[in-house]
Amino acid sequence: MKQMKVVLIGGGTGLSVLARGLREFPIDITAIVTVADNGGSTGKIRDVMDIPAPGDIRNVIAALSDSESTLTQLFQYRFDENKVDGHSLGNLVIAGMTSITNDFGHAIKELSKVLNIKGQVIPSTNTSVQLNAVMEDGEIVRGETNIPKTNKKIDRVFLEPGDVEPMEEAVEALEHADLIVLGPGSLYTSVISNLCVKGISEALLRSNAPKLYVSNVMTQPGETDNYGVKEHIDAICQQVGEDFIDFVICSNENYSKDVLRKYEEKNSKPVEVHKEELKNKGIRVLTASNLIEISDEHFVRHNTKILSGMIYELALELTSTIQFNPNDKHK
Repeated sequence: MKQMKVVLIGGGTGLSVLARGLREFPIDITAIVTVADNGGSTGKIRDVMDIPAPGDIRNVIAALSDSESTLTQLFQYRFDENKVDGHSLGNLVIAGMTSITNDFGHAIKELSKVLNIKGQVIPSTNTSVQLNAVMEDGEIVRGETNIPKTNKKIDRVFLEPGDVEPMEEAVEALEHADLIVLGPGSLYTSVISNLCVKGISEALLRSNAPKLYVSNVMTQPGETDNYGVKEHIDAICQQVGEDFIDFVICSNENYSKDVLRKYEEKNSKPVEVHKEELKNKGIRVLTASNLIEISDEHFVRHNTKILSGMIYELALELTSTIQFNPNDKHK
């Protein structure tokens, strides 16, 4: 039975959490993942070996694998800072497999087989790249981890080198997708960084699949200060070159004073939703009353089960690729 093809674009924690939720549904998942991270273990390995950053890739592979397996737990194991330089074992394994195969993309394929993941994980490019930002005042900030530190408004981001090619599998996945999902995750450094790869944006526009953006819940200090949902979408469309988002999932939660105070301490606040603005852009707004979870420490996050269920229901609504009873998850 043919399954719906859902393509995810992003990186960071957001993409791996979403992938973990979607793996429970009968869909064909492809995750296109950014490789521009330059922080921590992944940044050290990238610089020393001159390979694409493995960290976000590692997290998504783990999310799509059997999370209960000892092998997956080992893959995610991180040494203490004073042991093996604080590296994640998975990052070292990816680096080692890249040396063996002499190809980062092929290494990811082989490891995906070993960990028996559902779907496929594809780096947006097979080349080591650095993400840079041009701020509104013209200053150029180099390196993903440095971009939020300037506390200036970002005009645009770009990759260095700028002529890197996309993975062919990523382009093919976009062209044959039934639904394309961008986010959630850091707007510029996790989502838009993928769209900076030559050929990814073009494939996105060529695809006939509906495009869904999963909006962040809170603004990110130094990256999306004072951004509402519309500003997030505008930034994505600016990178691609035209408006293309059809749907957006966002929160309409009214947060308590404790939650707002917790985020104000970090110069962060809820991402505002102006439905009329989005409607005027031809974007359908989707939300749910229980979309957001609030921890005892007053931190907020997407309810992964609800979010992934919303995406699956949208995919069912939009396509007749498969006939499936949502109540029968073992079919």
